[in-house]
Amino acid sequence: MFNNILKSVLATLLLLSVAASANSVDYNVLIKQAHQQYKTANEGKVADYIPALAAYSPDNFAIAIVTADGKVYATGDSDKTFPLESISKVFTLALVMEQHGSDEVLAKLGANATGLPFNSALAVELNPGEPQNPLVNAGAISTVSLVKAENKTERWHRILNNLSAYADDNLTVNEPVFASEMATNQHNQALAQLMLSYDVFYGDPREAVEIYTRECSVDVNVIQLAKMGAVLANQGRSPFNGKQLLNAKYVPQVLAEMAIAGLYDGSGKWLYTAGIPAKSGVSGGMVAVVPGKFAIAVYSPPLDRAGNSVRGQKVIRHIADATRASLFTHTQ
Repeated sequence: MFNNILKSVLATLLLLSVAASANSVDYNVLIKQAHQQYKTANEGKVADYIPALAAYSPDNFAIAIVTADGKVYATGDSDKTFPLESISKVFTLALVMEQHGSDEVLAKLGANATGLPFNSALAVELNPGEPQNPLVNAGAISTVSLVKAENKTERWHRILNNLSAYADDNLTVNEPVFASEMATNQHNQALAQLMLSYDVFYGDPREAVEIYTRECSVDVNVIQLAKMGAVLANQGRSPFNGKQLLNAKYVPQVLAEMAIAGLYDGSGKWLYTAGIPAKSGVSGGMVAVVPGKFAIAVYSPPLDRAGNSVRGQKVIRHIADATRASLFTHTQ
């Protein structure tokens, strides 16, 4: 009888092992397959309205996954750096939320999609009470103006140190990109003045635009970017340095802002098809967060009309489908 019980227990353990194996995913294999599948995709166009970005090769392509417990998987051009651009908005938002709380962020910056391009002035005119959300340019510049600091230098260092803490590395500004963006940021200067005229700006407009431009010019590689996303996947705590960079109670609000406007006027379609919060930048970077599990980062410069990496979207959808990562998918 004991032998029969033992056989039954062993059979049950074997079934559980098989089930666990079926549900597990080899991230290293998965990203290599995705890289192979999409490396020849040639849709999209490299951003050229910022002259320095036009010099980046459309063939640059890298993928990284970093899990909430700190495991790193990468393939492709993972050592190549690129400016964060609008992805930086997420982490400065997190800094401001840590300083001011989610209620003040909601009141001053909003949480609604504009349905218009990321640099739209019309969106401000149509909704003069707030910039609608902190991930379009108008809202992101307002976000910078809310960072608590005694002066311009301290404000910048707080933003840069925050970005570096999320990346678990000492990040630096790409000075040629910064110079190029400063020479072509007249539209953002106008947005700041427009918001000031509606009393939805919280500092000096010229200073905020300069700092915003500088934060967009901070360089990362795809592994550093995935590490940044992994902090949000791990309830605001870095899996690498152990620091609680964002109070866990604010992480859902940051992810909600990403879901609402992370891909600009393509955000609704993105959430419909991929089902996970993500943020793109016009340099071709893109990061997506699966709470409690992992973050995916992709670098590929060719963009769609909304300013989002074409390969980035394809790869992240592929991985989200393979891992059943959509927030709207029920898993046992």
